[in-house]
Amino acid sequence: MKALIFAAGKGTRLKPFTDHHPKALAKVNGVPLLERNINYLKSFGIKDFVINIHHFGNQIVEFLNKNSNFGCNIEISDETEELLETGGGLIFARKFLDHGEDFLIMNADILTDINIGALVEYHKKIKDFATLAVSDRESSRKLLFNDDLVLRGWLNVQSGEQRLAEFNKGFKALAFSGVHCINPVIFEKIKRTGKFSVMEEYLDLMQTEHIHGFVHDSILVDVGRPESVIEAEKYFK
Repeated sequence: MKALIFAAGKGTRLKPFTDHHPKALAKVNGVPLLERNINYLKSFGIKDFVINIHHFGNQIVEFLNKNSNFGCNIEISDETEELLETGGGLIFARKFLDHGEDFLIMNADILTDINIGALVEYHKKIKDFATLAVSDRESSRKLLFNDDLVLRGWLNVQSGEQRLAEFNKGFKALAFSGVHCINPVIFEKIKRTGKFSVMEEYLDLMQTEHIHGFVHDSILVDVGRPESVIEAEKYFK
């Protein structure tokens, strides 16, 4: 299976590091996030990667070259001209991914020990459109799932704002973990163009498609702020 790693973001919450570097090269216990996630996915047999770049993207290319791509086949989706967010970045990388096989997406600034093999197996077993790794943890925004773990809505925990596919019948509120497994048919379904969030598309597509949650209780740290680097260093040696 091929994996798309989103590494293009500006990482404004990680300033001052990101004033001069891409957030994907921020280090946890001396090891850059991108290196950790390539090796993490490699441990599940993934050797083919697409990495999108924008902010200090040349540093990511140099880093990969210096490390011989960590023994993997890596293609670069270069968004230097315009940062396209997760949905736009996915569409921009279509030529690398739309080959009839399911693929994985992961955010470069997530550190986790989710069992990727179990996620992929679950995704293939239910022959899903998209499967989103989720967990029951604190988050300002939650996805809402029915008893069959099919996506039915979205909730802003702080404001109470909701987007629903149907009346909320006691849906489970779970936080998205930044890891998802996708069927390439998504490229035919996405309506938006340019710069947009893939989550916006999921919330539109939940009306007509089955998008499942894969619930995990694994460690997950969003390394988006300097204090979260300290938290991550407790778990990822």
